[in-house]
Amino acid sequence: MTETRDLPHSPGPAGGWGSLKGIASVFGETWNGPASLATLGKLNKPKGVMCVSCAWPKPANYSAFEFCENGAKATLWELTGTRCKPEFWLHPAHSVTALRDWKDHDLEMTGRLTHPMRYDAATDRYVAVTWDQAFAGIAAALKPLQPDEAVFYASGHAGLEASYLYALLARAFGTNNLPQSSNMCHETTSVGLTKVIGSPVGTIVWADLEQTDAFFFFGQNPGTNSPRFLHPLKEAKGRGAKIVTFNPILEQGLVSFVDPQSPVGMLTGKETKISDQYHQLKAGGDIAAMLGMCKCVVEADDAARAAGKAEVIDHPFVNQHTTGFDDFAASCRAATWADIEHESGLSEAAIRDAAAVYIAAEKVIGVYGMGLTQHAHGATNIAMLVNLLLLRGNIGKPGAGCCPVRGHSNVQGQRTVGIAEKAHLVPLDTIDELFGITAPREDGYNIVEATEALFAGKVRAFICLGGNLLRAIPDQQKLEAAWAAQDLTVMVSTKLNRSHLFPGKHAYILPCLGRYETDLQAGGVQTVTSEDSFSMINGSIGHRKPVSVEAKSELAIVTGIAKATLAPNPGLKWDEWTADYGLVRDLIERTYPEEFHHYNKRMYQAGGFYRGNGAHQRIWKTESGKAVFTTPGERNAVGFEDAPGRYRLITMRSNDQFNTTIYGYSDRFRGIEGTRDVLLMNPADIEAAGLTNGQTVRLVGDAEDGVDRQLGGLTLTGYNIPAGTVAGYYPECNVLIAIGHHDELSKTPASKSVPVRVVGD
Repeated sequence: MTETRDLPHSPGPAGGWGSLKGIASVFGETWNGPASLATLGKLNKPKGVMCVSCAWPKPANYSAFEFCENGAKATLWELTGTRCKPEFWLHPAHSVTALRDWKDHDLEMTGRLTHPMRYDAATDRYVAVTWDQAFAGIAAALKPLQPDEAVFYASGHAGLEASYLYALLARAFGTNNLPQSSNMCHETTSVGLTKVIGSPVGTIVWADLEQTDAFFFFGQNPGTNSPRFLHPLKEAKGRGAKIVTFNPILEQGLVSFVDPQSPVGMLTGKETKISDQYHQLKAGGDIAAMLGMCKCVVEADDAARAAGKAEVIDHPFVNQHTTGFDDFAASCRAATWADIEHESGLSEAAIRDAAAVYIAAEKVIGVYGMGLTQHAHGATNIAMLVNLLLLRGNIGKPGAGCCPVRGHSNVQGQRTVGIAEKAHLVPLDTIDELFGITAPREDGYNIVEATEALFAGKVRAFICLGGNLLRAIPDQQKLEAAWAAQDLTVMVSTKLNRSHLFPGKHAYILPCLGRYETDLQAGGVQTVTSEDSFSMINGSIGHRKPVSVEAKSELAIVTGIAKATLAPNPGLKWDEWTADYGLVRDLIERTYPEEFHHYNKRMYQAGGFYRGNGAHQRIWKTESGKAVFTTPGERNAVGFEDAPGRYRLITMRSNDQFNTTIYGYSDRFRGIEGTRDVLLMNPADIEAAGLTNGQTVRLVGDAEDGVDRQLGGLTLTGYNIPAGTVAGYYPECNVLIAIGHHDELSKTPASKSVPVRVVGD
């Protein structure tokens, strides 16, 4: 175990030998033979397997090894040779209650789940059951409920076919309670972007990466979250493009990169410098930083027009395609640099330097992640980025646009095919006509609303198509108690996780196939499809032997629950759809004909087929029919006031995890090894607070709502981070976040600016 008093160590560049070492460490822990390496060679290629990790797009001109460190880790983690069989639960130390003391990593290290399991309260253990028994038990618990007492959650893993049928199951049951993992990360994008450009997703395609003059990054970390992005960034730098980054934490993936697929780079250690400018702003300071850049653009345009020189703002675009410009420009002129500097934590000179790069570039891509979305005013963050792009016509032209980088591999696609709690987002009349049902027209719960309803006793059943929801949601301690009080909990899973350890009165774990495994149904080997961050649809075919003869595909599990629960209906052909997923794709095409035409014929197209995006073509599906300039009503995104002793907590992921899955304890990009129990803090803040580097401290939630939220046992670690900002790991820090602390528009939890206090432990 690394001595935490020695943290942090000096990080190296992203990629390089460190990347290969990281892959090797997981390969060693999960050894399942050399065939696993062959699987890596099939990743993200036509008629291969689409990675289960992030949603970064697959290039049409793919390389020999079209995977990254994180994708390799996710693949090897799922292909582990270890099995969590029913016998696991016979061990005296393996009661459900005892396992609550295990670490997340250790739970998943028990291996792949092999049999359907039911919780037995008398022994406090899970016991094996048949699939028929599991489906019958789930149906028996669901049928007495009112439809809106049940929630159908999806994690972003299941393919488009299973997701479409899962949404159909919920609506045939009578509810739109279809929250999804995007509710916790990019729902702010779905709601915020739709409001200002009429599209819930990013506007760029792969060709834009190859043509842009500049990338502006806000709160996105490709080194940890989307490492394959580093390759087009390296290529962009090679042709002279500029990269400007805004992030409170100095993330190594945006500092330098050694291409692990380059023999010269690996032999010489030659690094590509990624960011030309790196601005470490306060947590929640992006609104002010972008306002400052917009102010520079507006004032430069004012000066140019007064002098009779070429305009800086693209006025023909603004006049034809936007609304709200005059008010926004006036607010930029009125903004003071004192306010901008105070709220952003950056100097006027630094912001002017960034604005100069923006003004000089003809084509700009704005990239962002949860550093923008997970704030109380996250939607304002996104509106401000759109403002910046609109000023110079940087949406809907080659080499330019808005690029939100999504997390899970099919999180965007599940929304596309109907997993949505908002009724107006789904063509319900078409659904009714296709299947002979009457789908509900009332909106369902998003994840925050579902959690609040659970606390209030209004939700009595949760079915989870993937994920580790108890670990992902704020207010974890309160949630654990409420979760276990439900009538029914169902988890479709590949491995054991903490959500299994708080079973409802009736509780089931249903083991599913991994995407890498052969999905053999009555109609033959099946293909599943997914959608990436650029709205491209790709087919994926598993080729590995299934983990167990008992494991079922996600689609077969969905149809099994549906058949057992719903009344017979000749329009609901669950058996036929299970036998042939192509029939489900036909249904998706009939439901969404513009986006999925010739679905079955196009799904193996190299790089995927594009389902289209109006904003990419400057078609604005907003109320006004134009893109919208937004005049911000606030100067920071945090949603609470600063106070003596109060810090803004950022929750972050390590290099050795994917969402709630913890592969290990090496966060080499931040120089942290052997532990996750750390709190990063500015050295001057440590001294001012009367604390010492290496001291054990406790974080105390400071939401002022009367609820005691604490996380102790953290090693205080001096770090290059802005004053007033501290950082700790997700999901451990979720215990500090109030369920009511969320973006005001989308209700995405505000996990990137949490009010806390730091005390000695």
